[in-house]
Amino acid sequence: MLIWIYLIVMNIITFFLYAEDKRRARCGQWRIAESTLLLLALIGGAPGAYASMWTFHHKTRKWKFRIGIPVMILIQVLLGWKIGIW
Repeated sequence: MLIWIYLIVMNIITFFLYAEDKRRARCGQWRIAESTLLLLALIGGAPGAYASMWTFHHKTRKWKFRIGIPVMILIQVLLGWKIGIW
């Protein structure tokens, strides 16, 4: 149960931070580091990152995100299946 709460919270946070980075990009403000965005995806927020990328058309041209986020989702799904949370 706790893992589900963690994953839901991580994906919500990640979704909104990607959206915030897009907003900052449009306004010419200080941006969220790509390493931070990728780390959030890596530690459980990959589905939220992917949803935000395509919702806001943000980071969709960068290969690290376009390829990396789906790979992270696949790894997270396989890991979740292996440890029995799905």
